[in-house]
Amino acid sequence: MTTSTDQPYATGLTRSNIERALAEVGKHAGALQASDLAMLEDFHSLGRLATVALIDLADVSPSDRVLDAGAGIGGTARLIAADRGARVTAVDLTPEYCEVAKWLNDAVGLGDMIEVRVADVTELPFEDGSFDVVVSQHVQMNVADKARLYAEARRVLAPGGRLALWDATAGPGGPLRLPVPWATSPEQSHLVTPHRLAELLREAGFAPAHWNDLTEPAEQAMRQFLAGEQPPLGLHVFVPDFADKAANLVRNLAEDRARLIQAVLLRRQD
Repeated sequence: MTTSTDQPYATGLTRSNIERALAEVGKHAGALQASDLAMLEDFHSLGRLATVALIDLADVSPSDRVLDAGAGIGGTARLIAADRGARVTAVDLTPEYCEVAKWLNDAVGLGDMIEVRVADVTELPFEDGSFDVVVSQHVQMNVADKARLYAEARRVLAPGGRLALWDATAGPGGPLRLPVPWATSPEQSHLVTPHRLAELLREAGFAPAHWNDLTEPAEQAMRQFLAGEQPPLGLHVFVPDFADKAANLVRNLAEDRARLIQAVLLRRQD
């Protein structure tokens, strides 16, 4: 989820907090399975459920060259590598998250399937047409220059490649209640309406294959989850004040201050 600009995701404690949480449930890095991290590693709304649904919708296959653009600590990349057998390149702007992603990749035996690099999603260090699928989950909310973001996604996709999105957008209900998982101040959040997001993607050279507004079912599922007992391995392990941020996100969805969009788009031919 980390991207360009001034997002304060780094705490200096991400790895140590995860190691402590794993130890508390009797796990250690030398004997981890990828499934052990399922509740911990997907830093976006609906977590692992959203990731699975998105890669199913994008029909990711073992032959695909996949870029996880804004990878956080690498949960999506690990799921794609483990479940789909595809090789993944994962980029994030936060070095701390990249270091943790590499550590966890190696810990679950996926280090040879995933390349992790520190990079800005608006200035990707890859040749044109390097990937068949670009995955972007809860990334564009932190990026003001969305035209450049999607121009870069299109550039690195091969003709006919897919851009898979799971994103928060602006709703008509008013400004966000803060903090939320991606922002603690208004200056850190750059939401646009679903209509404007669709326009930006079309202008960048994409055509929609799937476009789903999942706000209501996601809000209900998240509300139910947060009302129950929280698992010991969750995003709260390394995201400061996560409970308050998640509660505000649910409230923003309920009050129509934010909308959640799932989409797969095709790179149009030149």
